Amino acid sequence: MQIRPRLSALLLTVAACCSGAVAPTPTRVPAGGAVASAAPAATSVGLGILKAGGNATDAAVATALALAVVHPVAGNLGGGGFAVVRMGGEVAALDFRETAPAAARADMFLGADGRPVAEKSLVGPLAAGTPGSPVGLFELHRRFGRLPWRRVVTPAIHLALRGFKVNARLRAELEFGRELLSRFPETASVWLPHGRVPAEGTLIRLPRLGAALQAYAERGPQALTGGSAAAAIERTVKKYGGVLTAADLAGYRAVWRVPIRFPLAGWEVASMPLPSSGGIILGQTAGVLERLGWASLPADSVERDHLLVEAWRRAFADRVLLGDPATTRASEGDLLAAPWLDRRAAEVDRSRATASRDVASWQPAPRHELPQTTHLSVVDGAGNVVSLTTTLNGSFGCGVLVPRLQILLNNEMDDFAAAPGSPNLYGLVQGEANAVGRGKRMLSSMSPTVAWRGDDVIALGSPGGSRIPTATSQVLLAVVVDGQGLERAVAAPRLHHQWLPDEILAEPGALAAAGLDELRRRGHAIRSVDRLGEVHAVRRTAAGVLEAVADSRGPGSAATTQP
Repeated sequence: MQIRPRLSALLLTVAACCSGAVAPTPTRVPAGGAVASAAPAATSVGLGILKAGGNATDAAVATALALAVVHPVAGNLGGGGFAVVRMGGEVAALDFRETAPAAARADMFLGADGRPVAEKSLVGPLAAGTPGSPVGLFELHRRFGRLPWRRVVTPAIHLALRGFKVNARLRAELEFGRELLSRFPETASVWLPHGRVPAEGTLIRLPRLGAALQAYAERGPQALTGGSAAAAIERTVKKYGGVLTAADLAGYRAVWRVPIRFPLAGWEVASMPLPSSGGIILGQTAGVLERLGWASLPADSVERDHLLVEAWRRAFADRVLLGDPATTRASEGDLLAAPWLDRRAAEVDRSRATASRDVASWQPAPRHELPQTTHLSVVDGAGNVVSLTTTLNGSFGCGVLVPRLQILLNNEMDDFAAAPGSPNLYGLVQGEANAVGRGKRMLSSMSPTVAWRGDDVIALGSPGGSRIPTATSQVLLAVVVDGQGLERAVAAPRLHHQWLPDEILAEPGALAAAGLDELRRRGHAIRSVDRLGEVHAVRRTAAGVLEAVADSRGPGSAATTQP
């Protein structure tokens, strides 16, 4: 495992925007590229940027901003996310995760009986963390972008001002979120005009969001995190009992972190470090499976399914120790160390499921997380890749829209452990390391990932809360271990296990009848679900062939522009 020590990671962490660093002079990018995202309009924007001479970063940022307009269930300027990039051979990870407001308290989501009150951390702006997207997207472009900033933002401005049509997906999402959106008049006036979900084909214009984006194009993050915009956010938050302030917005910083890197079947993989658990889960899964000889077992076999679940079970058991990098009880160095992976692999019984109650989390040696997120992947003609996942947490976040900006706010505070040991929105049991605290970054499962072998490069990721790392790992294993094509790997039925609750989730077709019976005989509880994740992936092969795949579970959108 090629993991740098935690101390080195902390020393190499660089705060964004205020550093004053100058981006390197960009080189010419060969024509062509591929984009996969959740919305056709956003994918089209990304392709347009590539055709205009932009690189993968330009296209990724433009696509993300377009999603902030046309995909309100998760695309955002009022949330946050992560990006893993490989540009010109340099690999980097950007953390623009939301942070807890300064007024956040450890007991803010508890009732009089000391138990979590779920709605407090999900509905209304008390649930909102300090957004990171405005600073993060700008910083990603500042470091790696090629085109002028205004050029990258302009397509999103046009979508907001000229309008876009409601498609079947957006209509279904608005119908799903109707009860939440209707609680707040400012939100309902935009997304439920006249109290109704807009019909498919309805033209939606967002002039105030367009104006906010114009200011963002002209002045950068300050246009949204300071001045009258920040004051407008604070007014709306206070109206509904939240604690996020203009000072929180002004003080936000994105952070460059050292990616988690590990080998897999001759490929090099890079994924997101803390405060995301996703890269650690991927790295642990790969390390344990390698020790168990998973690659040599027959594809689609019960033996493979059993071992994959047992690896996930242990990775998610260790997740309970994780949180903000400054307060985590275990680091990637601890959990990806060879001795710990050896021990985890040795614990696995090849013939029986291990009860999750019997799987202990990592301990230091004695001394003398249908909720929504969205993912996009971009590759350019030079083989530069960006894997970017952004979120409001739940669908439409906390439901509150800032009327002056037409921006929805997140409900990421639910990703903290309101009461350690109690499950969150995704059923994830979390520990003290992820307790609510002022300025802290809440633990995530987002897993933007890139992998390469020579000139062959892939970017992939998924929405889906706790199901993100397992969906991402299954596609990654299918491509780099089994040599499957990207489309087949993304389409294949999936499984999921997250330690607690102690059950396998299985999509239709993921397990044949015989396999289902055999896994149950081995002690696994299995529950059928409709879908697990929504992987969007792109690839540029060593021969220069471009591929883009949007998961049919979405439906999303994927396209290439050839040289």
